[in-house]
Amino acid sequence: MDNNRALPHEGSQPMDAITVLGTARRDCTGATRRETLKVGALSFLGGLFHTPGLLALEGSASRYLYPARAKSVVLLYLQGGPPTQDMFDLKPEAPNGVGGEFKPIASSAPGVTVSELLPLTARWMHKSAVVRSVYHNGGCHKNLPMYTGHDINLPDEEFRDTDPPSMGSVCAYLERDRPKPLPTYAYLPCSLGWGEGRKKAGPHGGFLGRRYDPFCTECTAYVDHPPDEIWNPQVVRGEPRLGEASLPREITLDRLQGRRRLVEQLDDQFRRLVAQHDPGDYPRQQQLAFEMLTSAEVRAAFDLDREDPRTRDRYGRTLFGSSTLLARRLVERGVRFVNVSWDNYSQRFGVSQAAWDTHQRNFPMLRETLLPNFDQTYAAFIADLDARGLLDETLVVTMGEMGRTPRINAKGGRDHWTYCYSVLLAGAGIRGGTIFGASDKQAAFIKEDPVHIRDICATIYHLLGIDPAMPVYDRANRPIAVAHGGRPIGGILA
Repeated sequence: MDNNRALPHEGSQPMDAITVLGTARRDCTGATRRETLKVGALSFLGGLFHTPGLLALEGSASRYLYPARAKSVVLLYLQGGPPTQDMFDLKPEAPNGVGGEFKPIASSAPGVTVSELLPLTARWMHKSAVVRSVYHNGGCHKNLPMYTGHDINLPDEEFRDTDPPSMGSVCAYLERDRPKPLPTYAYLPCSLGWGEGRKKAGPHGGFLGRRYDPFCTECTAYVDHPPDEIWNPQVVRGEPRLGEASLPREITLDRLQGRRRLVEQLDDQFRRLVAQHDPGDYPRQQQLAFEMLTSAEVRAAFDLDREDPRTRDRYGRTLFGSSTLLARRLVERGVRFVNVSWDNYSQRFGVSQAAWDTHQRNFPMLRETLLPNFDQTYAAFIADLDARGLLDETLVVTMGEMGRTPRINAKGGRDHWTYCYSVLLAGAGIRGGTIFGASDKQAAFIKEDPVHIRDICATIYHLLGIDPAMPVYDRANRPIAVAHGGRPIGGILA
């Protein structure tokens, strides 16, 4: 099937306190302002956005939008690079040093097999599609292509404010004026790279501005018994949570309202200073901050203690399990784009840094920790969405930033590989029981139907009702297609 054939459109169409400090800060226009909000980890409140690009798109965005198959997207992001040869594209007949230790098993979809270590996931393959021929040229451990479709091999993994916006940020951009108690774009359980003390490129607003960064929770992370070295990882436990989401005892709502009025007075002066450069949208950001601080509805959405303990057990009492359960709570309340990242926390909590980066002990790591815990959480999530009538309107995408080498190295591991790997999609708009694309006999290179990562992004946009060719405008006011030339994968769409 020709993956590059364009599809027709389906239609046309919180916090501990609010403070005012005396120290001046300088923004990118050269003007200064007082720090007016202290909002814990609510990263979506920061920054100005790019006015020329906004003005260029104003009034024309509607022609790039059409009825959505997916009301929400949940991206399960397996940081480090999950091995397709041991999960969704097993090659039991491959020669020694390639095939691996695990056997394929039948699934709920005729002719579709998965790893024997994914027996629960196997029960939901009739609702899922596996794309086995994904590739990109963005380099190893580079996350920008996966979140944006922008395929360039940058010298490092670090965020730059000239980066293109992520899929979630584009959703937030399009919904910037829609009144809502919850953010459009949430990132769980913490920002990408936070556990390593870094801000990695990928899931941000980029040149659209920090206003369109995701709302990020904070988290705790720990293991039952610290491993003696990184290739002996244990289950990472913990929970996502709002950052200091309750009012201090001494701050009443009346005092909070008074402080808000003072903040607004200061901002009136600041906006006059920067109006000739970029008006930003601080009033709306502050309104969101205030609502997050005072809304019982918001606090309830993020409160996992409201869940039945049996449900929590089904998802798994792990950081990934708890974050995925929170994702379900958010999509059922209308949050448009939710990312759940399985990351590493080596610099914050001393938890093993390996995550899915299995350079050593690939098979023991997968057998002892990674696959059983993913299997439990993924199957519980899909079953929960299905039971609540949400699966047909929620797109669930599972991927990492690359795959792993077909050949097993001298230390029993698989190394980095971007030339051929798999992405799993399920739910809204997906033709269940589908395999698209094929790898060669060693799962090394693409045999048929190559799918660039930008095509995965284009498929997500398409199911969200957003034309992948819709332009956003960079800081030089140049139009950039949101999916960077990617086209939806017609062969996996229902």
